[in-house]
Amino acid sequence: MYELARLARGGVLLTVWALAAGWPRARLAARLRGEGRQRIWRGAWAVPGKEVDRWVRAGAVQLLRPELVCSHRTAAALHRIELPAARRGGTGGPDGTEPLEFTGPGGGSAGGRIRVYGTARLTDRDRGTRRGLRVTSPARTVADLIRAAATREEALVVADSALSRRRVGGRCREPLLDREALAAALAVPRRPGGPRARRRLPPAEPGAGSPAETVARLRLRDAGLFPEVQPVLRAPGGQALRPDFLFRAEGLAVEIEGFAFHGTREAHERDVRRFNALGGCPGVRRVLRFTAREVFEHPDRMTAAVRAALSSLGTPPRAGPRAAAAP
Repeated sequence: MYELARLARGGVLLTVWALAAGWPRARLAARLRGEGRQRIWRGAWAVPGKEVDRWVRAGAVQLLRPELVCSHRTAAALHRIELPAARRGGTGGPDGTEPLEFTGPGGGSAGGRIRVYGTARLTDRDRGTRRGLRVTSPARTVADLIRAAATREEALVVADSALSRRRVGGRCREPLLDREALAAALAVPRRPGGPRARRRLPPAEPGAGSPAETVARLRLRDAGLFPEVQPVLRAPGGQALRPDFLFRAEGLAVEIEGFAFHGTREAHERDVRRFNALGGCPGVRRVLRFTAREVFEHPDRMTAAVRAALSSLGTPPRAGPRAAAAP
C-alpha cells in the first residue's frame, strides 16, 4: 500500500485512489480520521492543514467528475468578471457560500452546494484552464451569464465588465473580449435565451468603469437622459480626466463612487484632487457625485438630482426615446 500522502494530488485525496492502491475500506476510514483530514465532498479529502477554499472544492469536484467544466458565476470569478450582488433569497450552500457552478453532461445539483448546467458538448473554443481548473472561455462565460440573467441590469453589468479594462480584486486586467466576439457567442444556435440575450447587448458600454456605473447609465436612459460616457476632458494643468458621465451642453459632470474603500490616505487625497480638477475643466459648470448605494437602492433620487441640476444650469436636456426594457 502506498502512503496516503503519496497518493494525494494538489493536497486532495480521493477515496477511490486509496482503495485502488490497496487500502482496505475499514482501515482507510480510520486512517483518514486519525490523520485529521478534512472531508471536502463525499469521496474527496484535503491533506491536514490545507485551507479548503472554493478553488480547492472546485478542483475536488473536477477530480471526482472530470467531465465537468467551471462555468457561470464560478467561471466569472476565475476570469475576474464582475457580477451584480447576489439577489436576495438566492440559493446558497449550507454554510452560506455561493454554490459552485459547472457545465457538463446531464445537469442537476448536490444539496445546493453544486449546480450543474446540462449541455450536449463543449468545443475547444468554449473552454480553457485557469488556476489549474477547467473553465468555460470568457466569451462562453459571458454569454451563459447573459442568457441566465433575470434582469437587463444583471446582463449588462456582466457585459460591461468583460468588455472593459477593469481593476478587480486589487488587480488590473485588460478587456476579456470585444463586442464582435460576444455577439458571435450569443448567436450560437440551439442555446436557450439567445434572442433575449441579443436584445440586451446593444446598450453595453466598453467604457464603463464599474457595475454601479452600468446601472446608473441604465437608470439615466430610462429617465430620458443620455449623457456622454467617459469622455476625455483636459484640466487647466493639462491632466486628462474622464468623468463617468457628461452632459456637455449643460456643463454637468456626474461621478459614481463604487463600494471600494480608498485604502490609504494618499489614495483619498488623490481622489479629492481629481474631483477638484474635474470641476475646473473648461466647460464643466457643476459636478455631481453619487454613491453606489444610491444608484442601486435609490435610483429615482439620482435621476431627480440630475434633472434638477440640468434645470438649474439653464438648458433642459434634449428629449430622447426611453430605453426599451428587454423582457
